[in-house]
Amino acid sequence: MKYLLKSSVAGAALIASLLAVPALAQDAGMDPNAKNGGGIVVTYKDDVATLDPAIGYDWQNWSMIKSLFDGLMDYEPGTTTLRPGLAESYDISDDGKTFTFHLRKGVKFHNGREMTADDVKYSLDRVTNPETQSPGAGFFGSIKGYDAMADGSAKSLEGVTVVDPSTVKIELSRPDATFLHVMALNFASVVPQEAVDEAGADFGKKPVGTGAFKLADWTLGQKLVFERNPDYWREGLPHLDTITFEVGQEPIVALLRLQNGEVDVPGDGIPPAKFQEVMSDPEQKARVVEGGQLHTGYITMNVEMEPFDKKEVRQAVNMAINKDRIVQIINNRAVPANQPLPPSMPGYSKDYEGYAFDQAKAKEMLAEAGLPDGFETELYVMNTDPNPRIAQAIQQDLASIGIKASIQSLAQANVIAAGGEKDQAPMIWSGGMAWIADFPDPSNFYGPILGCAGAVQGGWNWSWYCNEDLDAKATEADSIVDPDKADERYKLWSEVYEAVMEDAPWVPVFNEQRFTMKSARMGGADALYVDPVSIPINYDYVYVTDVQ
Repeated sequence: MKYLLKSSVAGAALIASLLAVPALAQDAGMDPNAKNGGGIVVTYKDDVATLDPAIGYDWQNWSMIKSLFDGLMDYEPGTTTLRPGLAESYDISDDGKTFTFHLRKGVKFHNGREMTADDVKYSLDRVTNPETQSPGAGFFGSIKGYDAMADGSAKSLEGVTVVDPSTVKIELSRPDATFLHVMALNFASVVPQEAVDEAGADFGKKPVGTGAFKLADWTLGQKLVFERNPDYWREGLPHLDTITFEVGQEPIVALLRLQNGEVDVPGDGIPPAKFQEVMSDPEQKARVVEGGQLHTGYITMNVEMEPFDKKEVRQAVNMAINKDRIVQIINNRAVPANQPLPPSMPGYSKDYEGYAFDQAKAKEMLAEAGLPDGFETELYVMNTDPNPRIAQAIQQDLASIGIKASIQSLAQANVIAAGGEKDQAPMIWSGGMAWIADFPDPSNFYGPILGCAGAVQGGWNWSWYCNEDLDAKATEADSIVDPDKADERYKLWSEVYEAVMEDAPWVPVFNEQRFTMKSARMGGADALYVDPVSIPINYDYVYVTDVQ
């Protein structure tokens, strides 16, 4: 059956039911009042680590990459509803395991060459090749031949076949309720092999995609400039001529510059120390955008490093952390967490109580683990406020049970790099890099950050936790694609996360609400500034109102 991708799709329900759904205009997200032209200034404290879609996986570069590249699938702006991407239509086999994508014709890369099915296959082979060290490789685990790619015995995905220049067939080894969402991730972006070959390891600094913007300039440590792609295949987009990302900007200075009309979006958000001041000023509050998010902030403990290889130690740390106090540090913009999933995610265990705050019990458990006097360790943290202050609160809580943690406060990219090394970071506070769902499904909080596929060099499973039995149960859950069995699927996921908490590789700390600001000249729906998929901002659709 063929599905024109002018539709609202609900992942698992689509695959299972194979029913067409009501059509949506392809430009449904466009504001009829939008003006074209002009440029904006966005600030960040740290420089960008990479713009390679196979590698980039942090809050800062995610929306940038999304504006430079496209994948087969995409989302309606400001929502988690699937919609057209580089595929114009697709067919699904009756067993839900074979997808045949029919590509749009005439789509050009930034280098002027037309995109073909060969580029799709190359891109999927590249992201799953261990040599690429993609933190997103595990998302593609259901594609036939993935295991052979992962262990290095193959250099190409068996399940991805070029039928003709505008048709690519993808065969899965099992039904996967999340597959269409995976095809909308940045990791599934289509890239031209010749540009990758020419740039080599520098492709992340010299990106070439099919996206609404292309990189015009990158002065390391100072700024990045994106300019409109005049050949972009979505008619009428983007609205902006340029986006200038200024880096090296302290968040408090960025806020002052926004107040002075010099900055349009402070990329690091509202500085916690200024939050109450901003919210009590009607003029400033009017420029604040608030949005919900599927988010969990957590502390990782590296199970491959002593003494965190002992479950009792990890459980003791869970009991030692005063989460209510940490929530207060961020002006109560969150609720305490007791499990990896946020409360609004399907599969969240409402009756699960987690670990109570009980430092006396925590000390007892350390003694039982043979560490009555505690131990010394390191806690890595991103150096943007409020994260160092949260790390200090964690440090104090740990000291109360005899654990002496020295704080390693580093730039975001350096913390990410440390977490991706098997024996470098004993503990990490994830703040500023904490997990926000790539798509609204419980599986997304497991594979890349708790599953075996993420416990790899350069990965995001910073606890290096790998439980093969839970991996198998996760696969079982994602093989349930019948929407009438959704409750059964979510129950399996609840069991997976409760078992994770028994092993305690994490301390889930809080689930945070998102706040950002925009200048008075910025146009576009608020949802574009807290976009759940483009995270944090959908640059393709925002515009400025003062264009002459």
